[in-house]
Order: sequence, then C-alpha cells, then structure tokens
Amino acid sequence: MTRGNAGAPPRAAPRVEPLVLTLYSSSFCGACARTRTVLEDATGLVGDRAVLREVNVAVEPDESERRAIVATPTTVLSRADGTELARAAGVPTAPQVLTMLARHLPQG
Repeated sequence: MTRGNAGAPPRAAPRVEPLVLTLYSSSFCGACARTRTVLEDATGLVGDRAVLREVNVAVEPDESERRAIVATPTTVLSRADGTELARAAGVPTAPQVLTMLARHLPQG
C-alpha cells in the first residue's frame, strides 16, 4: 500500500515577483553614478530576486514628483506592484543595500 503523492509530479514553487530598486538620478550627478554601481553590484548578488531600474528626474518629472523625490540620488525599494517598502537618499554602501533587500525579500 502506498501513501502520499508517490509518483505524482513535483509541485512547482509559486512565482515570487522580484523586488524593484529604483534609482532616481539626474544628469551629471557623480553621486548618482556611484549609487548606480553600488545598486548594480547588490542586485547582482541576489539574482532574480531584485531588479534595478533608473529614472532620470529631468526626463520623467511626473514619476519623480508622484514619488516625492526631492534629492538625487534617491533609491526606492518597492514591490513589483509599486508599493514602496523603503527609501534612502545619498550614496549607499553595498552592505546597506543588501540589508535593505534582506529585510524585504520573501523567505524561502
């Protein structure tokens, strides 16, 4: 007598949407370039669990205003649906970004 799901195909893990790190930057901003590098390095370490996007406040002023961006660089961490989870202004360190991500990544 067999019990359980012997022979049943394994269940696929539920799809988890990646977190979104958005860098709000401006042209000719040295701090923005340094922030971009830090964010690229950090997202590279978490694989497909986070994605990076960049918004130039001069090119996309409506989004920047809607998000109440008052300084560049500003980094906003959000869910895929746009729900803001955290934000930080200035140039972060890689450990700061990784800590912020770790606090909000789904467990499992």
